Amino acid sequence: MKSFAAVALLLFSPLVRAADISQGTHLLLRMVNSINTRTASEGDRVYLQTASPIAANGRILVPAGSYVEGSVSHLKRSGKIAGRAELAIRLETLTLPGGMVLSIAPHLNSVDSNETGQKIDRQENMVRQSPDYGDDARRIAILAGSGASIGGIADRSWSGAGIGAGAGGAVGFATTLLTRGKEVELRRGSTLDIVFDRAIAIE
Repeated sequence: MKSFAAVALLLFSPLVRAADISQGTHLLLRMVNSINTRTASEGDRVYLQTASPIAANGRILVPAGSYVEGSVSHLKRSGKIAGRAELAIRLETLTLPGGMVLSIAPHLNSVDSNETGQKIDRQENMVRQSPDYGDDARRIAILAGSGASIGGIADRSWSGAGIGAGAGGAVGFATTLLTRGKEVELRRGSTLDIVFDRAIAIE
């Protein structure tokens, strides 16, 4: 009887211990370090921690606080005239509290906007910054308005205001051309939602 129980334990214990992170599982990560397209370089290491657990069948497979490590695989600074900042990170390993290291390759699903409008381009699997058209228009309008006020005061005429507005608009346009747009920034403490593209076995 005891021998039968021992055989049964040997046969079925792997099935009890083994579990999978299912394909399509979401996991919320929190940045441990900060990455910015203005200062980062391709190959820089990226460190994160799980901000939520993964559970299956009443068991915690990945506890909150597990470590995730990756690298910057692509980046582009924002341009002065055209081109939005973009950042791609490759997530490579998930380390569980017991020391088990799992190879992973999930895709990014969402990211903190950091009040700049940055968001995930799911087709390219990267973070892209939003266009600055609104800020550009406001900058030109403000400088044009300032120019109109100065021109009107200078010769106390509507023609002077028109000249001032034109000059101010030109300055605003030139300033816009020489000013870089917003960078992509993953600040320490900001969150990323990732999705697993394949099942991962946890023994």
